[in-house]
Amino acid sequence: MTESSTTPARSRNSSKEIYVVIKDGAEQLAHILQRRSDGQVYVHYDGLDKRLDEWIPVASLKPVDPSARKRKRDTPSPTPTEPETQPEPIMTEEEFDIKHHKQITAKRNFDKVNFGQWRIKTWYFSPYPLTDSELEDSAGLPGSSASTSKIPGVNRATVRSHGRTSDLLAGGLTRSHLSGEKSILWVCDRCFKYMADGAAWEMHIKHCDRRHPPGRKVYQRGAHIIWEVDGAKDKLYCQNLSLFGKLFIDVKTLFFDCDNFLFYILTDADSQRDHVLGFFSKEKISYDDYNLACIIVLPPYQRKGYGMLMIEFSYEVSCRAGKIGTPERPLSDLGLRSYLTYWVATLVRFFRRLLSVLPPDRPTVTSSGGLPDLTGVLPLPSDDPNSRKKRAKGWDGETPDINTTFASPNGLDDNIAAMRTVLTRSNPDGSATSHVVVRCTLAEIALATNLRIEDAAFALNECGLLGSSIEGLVGITREMVEAVAKERNVKRMCLDPAHVMLT
Repeated sequence: MTESSTTPARSRNSSKEIYVVIKDGAEQLAHILQRRSDGQVYVHYDGLDKRLDEWIPVASLKPVDPSARKRKRDTPSPTPTEPETQPEPIMTEEEFDIKHHKQITAKRNFDKVNFGQWRIKTWYFSPYPLTDSELEDSAGLPGSSASTSKIPGVNRATVRSHGRTSDLLAGGLTRSHLSGEKSILWVCDRCFKYMADGAAWEMHIKHCDRRHPPGRKVYQRGAHIIWEVDGAKDKLYCQNLSLFGKLFIDVKTLFFDCDNFLFYILTDADSQRDHVLGFFSKEKISYDDYNLACIIVLPPYQRKGYGMLMIEFSYEVSCRAGKIGTPERPLSDLGLRSYLTYWVATLVRFFRRLLSVLPPDRPTVTSSGGLPDLTGVLPLPSDDPNSRKKRAKGWDGETPDINTTFASPNGLDDNIAAMRTVLTRSNPDGSATSHVVVRCTLAEIALATNLRIEDAAFALNECGLLGSSIEGLVGITREMVEAVAKERNVKRMCLDPAHVMLT
């Protein structure tokens, strides 16, 4: 196999070469990050996420005069009176690592990853340490030296060192020359052990006998199980899991010290073993009450509700711990979209219960000798316990249990239920119409939904429920809530709290 030599371009921020690329039928501005001798260039598209960076033929680039875009820049250019150079502040080791993080991870070090039956295109750089065979291959390349994969000013004993983040990040830099089959990473879908070639991977999977993740079950509904894995007890598994997740996560800096983290791994079981669908991690002790550090659903299983299931479970963990959680910031574009969906759906479900006269499972109430009492209303009883009437299926195929009681009308918290006022007006024909009126604060809504106040306010504003106010009061009607539910396609919860196995 013939290897193509590569030449690194200037950094993403400092490059002044701007090109136009026709992408999906439209013109898109792009920067060159790397060039290859076979006429291919690795480009980043302005305004798009790094996961869309790709190799394209150099002939498809059209240069653009940077001065034509100068007037569009938001920040003014420095004036001549400003000093051209300023003394660099003294940085710690960690700050130095972070400074070079974006430069190091600008380009993916693997094009694809072979994971079980799937061959998945990677999104981002992941600092997999170099293997011994790769060290020998890179040493034989023209122009290669010991310093090519080294971060300036950082000393390390070996490229396989797991001691510091900078060592790990530098460990994958030499892979920038790899192409063809050598750009594929091979990962065991049982234990997440990684290999550089397919032969070693095939030999490993024949002998790997792990049938499910380590740790304990904390949720099980049908074939879907969530496992809680302690990063201190199963360190190697969690390290390999983190490296694999970094292929699809960009905004989180990866550390190999997993002792302070818990990993929650979602699997789907068959007759042989449990298959990993995705996972999220959280700190054991978070002084900011973060309930999630990073989350990833593997690309073959995305858009199937698994991400929402894990988000809902993370909030259930916080709720059972007596805390109001929130995800760790910053959120990626996909993360923000997922959390906004969760926050809006949670608020819509709450307002539906809050602004309903009757519980959702009791469309009618019959009383004799007086007005109906809506406190402690029970759902409709089943017609015949021995009948085989077809009922709706749950999220994972189970038949939902409807023989439950409401502690308060609509299953609301007693404090919120006490704020409800049911206003009944008579109609000319002798009937009556009932409406629910509630006066509460944003803090009370956030507390009832187990959301942070800022998260609840952001979601309400994004869906338009905070659009107008009179004397500082915001009016929300059931019709407005249903309009948001239709626009946002709000669905039922994926999580069933009855199947949570936390103690």
